[in-house]
Amino acid sequence: MTTRREREQQVVAEGRVVADFGRDFLVELADRRQIVCTRKGRKQDAACGDFVEVRLTGSAQGSIERVGTRRNILFRSDQWKEKTLAANVDQAVILLAPRPAFSEAFLNLSLVACEAAGIPAIIALNKSDLPEHAESRRSLEAWERIGYTVISMSAKFDTAALLPLLEGKITLLVGQSGMGKSRTVNALVMEEVARVGEISASLGIGTHTTTFSRMFRLDRDAAIVDTPGFQSFGLFHLTEGQIAEAMREFRPFLGECKFNDCAHLSEPGCAVVAAAARGEISAERLSFYQVLIEQHRELHDQHPDWAR
Repeated sequence: MTTRREREQQVVAEGRVVADFGRDFLVELADRRQIVCTRKGRKQDAACGDFVEVRLTGSAQGSIERVGTRRNILFRSDQWKEKTLAANVDQAVILLAPRPAFSEAFLNLSLVACEAAGIPAIIALNKSDLPEHAESRRSLEAWERIGYTVISMSAKFDTAALLPLLEGKITLLVGQSGMGKSRTVNALVMEEVARVGEISASLGIGTHTTTFSRMFRLDRDAAIVDTPGFQSFGLFHLTEGQIAEAMREFRPFLGECKFNDCAHLSEPGCAVVAAAARGEISAERLSFYQVLIEQHRELHDQHPDWAR
């Protein structure tokens, strides 16, 4: 005759990871109940947004037994480590602000990461109440010209432009520290933030700043995934070919170069460089790409054994 605890441990349920606390995960089950789970082993890799099978070890605890197939996953990485931000999302919103001034390099790196992962990206310029906003908004017209959606909003006063874009989607929110990401999340899902904060506190995890990715429900069909604020977006895990393909305005010219292994730096007969000379690709975006490739090569030369 089995005990209640033994019977609970035999139950395997399906759920979705809604918070990645590092060693522990918050998993939402089909009945919307949320339980704290551990990994089955050190090598098991789960991320916020993953669909998982969990073995219940108590009324509010479990162990992740299996991670389902991922539709997509977004990483950032440097020469030392790789950080998973989220999996199985429908889109990403890259949050910028005029004060402190946003980094165009960070924006471009974020867009490359999203393109490489197959995740559509939206650019949201926050703090529309600031006088510097108009100038920053004009500077983003360059990204509109290559097909990105750009919106203006204020997490403090007006999120109306953002809300329709979130309907029916799981949206990853990415931004440098200081762009107003926490205020944006609070404006959208204050009650959810408070509840997950209580769970964080019970696990001994700080609640005043986001240190791990967390999913907050907007309604039955929509959610946002809040990610830690950071100042750089490393792409060490991508190949040079993946980076070039992720520059969306390069795509019509890839494969048209004189040499098959053209890196679009200074090779003769480069179709990408020629397109930039004709004004079909912006000089700034080409320069960003070329600097990125040079840095990428330097880091890989220094760390040839690096692997995911």
